[in-house]
Amino acid sequence: MPPPKLSRPAAPFGLYIHVPFCKRRCGYCDFNTYVPASPALRQLADSYRQLAIQEMDWAYQALASQAAAEQRLDNLALAQQVACLENRPLETVFFGGGTPTFLPDADLVALLQAAKSLWGLQPGAEVTCEANPDTVGLAYLETLAKAGFNRVSFGAQSFSPEVLASLERTHRPEQLGLAVAWAKQVGLAVSLDLIYGTPGESLASWEQTLDATIELEPDHVSCYALTIEPGTPLARQLAGGLIADTSQDDLASKYELADLRLSQAGYDWYEISNWAKPGCLCRHNLAYWHGGQWWGIGPGAHSSLGRWRFWNQTHPADWAGALEAGRLPLAGQELVQGQAAELERIMLGLRLASGLPLAGLKVPVDSLVAEGLVNQLGERIVLTVRGRLLADLVTRRLAF
Repeated sequence: MPPPKLSRPAAPFGLYIHVPFCKRRCGYCDFNTYVPASPALRQLADSYRQLAIQEMDWAYQALASQAAAEQRLDNLALAQQVACLENRPLETVFFGGGTPTFLPDADLVALLQAAKSLWGLQPGAEVTCEANPDTVGLAYLETLAKAGFNRVSFGAQSFSPEVLASLERTHRPEQLGLAVAWAKQVGLAVSLDLIYGTPGESLASWEQTLDATIELEPDHVSCYALTIEPGTPLARQLAGGLIADTSQDDLASKYELADLRLSQAGYDWYEISNWAKPGCLCRHNLAYWHGGQWWGIGPGAHSSLGRWRFWNQTHPADWAGALEAGRLPLAGQELVQGQAAELERIMLGLRLASGLPLAGLKVPVDSLVAEGLVNQLGERIVLTVRGRLLADLVTRRLAF
């Protein structure tokens, strides 16, 4: 007997589409990305559109019936729970990578059209595409806008040629201004992603990047501290003594400067690493932090439906092989519950400017307030700027 139908979840439902290809891998990158230099990877890139549409179709079917879910998913318990959730129009669609704009614009349009035809879009749905500034032109962005994309997120990282070279980025600073102008011309909202803390980057250089960003007047800005991950070219340079690691004090100073300069320019912080003009928050990312529902398409993509989390095969060849064998490319899954669920609730709530409810917390917050890590606002606590820099510490003290 099939499990009882669950009530329709109140959380918004979104779609994440991971495009894992790049024309060159950056020196700091440890994301699930691939340069299709070999004939096999080039063929996978060329067939990505068809395979991703197939995965979308089967995801839709799995949500529609338990029989379809059991046919396409190896895990019976997961299949039963997936089939208990309802297909409903998408509130957000996010193309991430990798570099989605590595693909022809026609491929991205076809993927969005497939999502529309299966689930439909809620009125005013947010549709975002990540892009590198040197992979798009006016015509490309105009094609996306006409197809229903309404937001583009550029991987700016820095406006310093020296920093871009250290990060092995492929674009030049002047290309950012052109890309932003073209996006605005065709009516796309614009977000810029920045990285601070590159070895050798001065505070003055970071301030110049912030000033150049503000001058372009994007709708949204993300600022991430560089993490040198094992196995990356930057990690090898660090191990060989070719570069010096950035101190935590330096990272803190640059974060505080970003918060100050962006706030002065009219951007409100709404998540530890994100600032936006009023009404321009990234709704797709907010779904992550608010415990929303989304299905991930593409190699290595993660999905979250209720308390179930599952993720795809990482390598494009394995992902494609699963689809060609007639099943969804599942690599693993977990049911988040108990202490893990409570830790997640605290961690995600603290990241947001809206804060974390006091209700349900098992420890007093007086000491955190006294230390200047949080402010108590009514029945919620919100991280101070210092608290944002020590968010992991605050989470541990509240959760354990």
